[in-house]
Amino acid sequence: MGAVSQEALARPERRKGLLGLHYRLYDWALHWSGHRHAQSALFLMSLAEASFFPIPPDVLLISMSLARPKRAFVFAGIATAGSLVGGVLGYAIGWGLWQVIEPFCFEHLGFLGFTPGNFALVQDKYQANAFLALFTAGFTPIPYKIFTIAAGVFGIAMPTFLIASLVGRAGRFCLVAGLVGWGGPAIQPFIEKYLGWLTLAFVALLIFGFWVLSRLGGH
Repeated sequence: MGAVSQEALARPERRKGLLGLHYRLYDWALHWSGHRHAQSALFLMSLAEASFFPIPPDVLLISMSLARPKRAFVFAGIATAGSLVGGVLGYAIGWGLWQVIEPFCFEHLGFLGFTPGNFALVQDKYQANAFLALFTAGFTPIPYKIFTIAAGVFGIAMPTFLIASLVGRAGRFCLVAGLVGWGGPAIQPFIEKYLGWLTLAFVALLIFGFWVLSRLGGH
């Protein structure tokens, strides 16, 4: 079963340049949602986002759930599995490579949240309650990759890391897939009409996550 037919929808005109970028990304995700390798792409995107990639897999998960609502929770499971594998990769990076890559990350990847202040904050949160810190990062827009890498840096116990990550990531992806799968193709016209506002809201959530991460520690 392929992606939802876009020709049957009255879509806003696709603008050129940056103004239409969010629609082009949306169309790209819809195209992938019906591709025979869509599930592999979702797994790999979830894996990458948990360890180094800046774009969350939710956009592809939403598109696939729109195309095949009855399999929405299957797709959520794939995203969760990929994110857990990526989380372990991030943990390994923090455990084995952080001393080598730390200067580069702090100098060039501050826009992704890799700052000395944020790492000090994450360390404080881990010392207070590692499980709650990991669950919160996995479930919310707070950048999860910082917490996975920092978990390796600060030697968080692997059972705590895995269970908290599983609960947080599964909760998030199942919530997204469940809401979209429940609405199914019927909500796609709404997404088409208000995609610009929805994109702004999503970006605002990401920015808010970084802001909370920086403000909570007073850095």
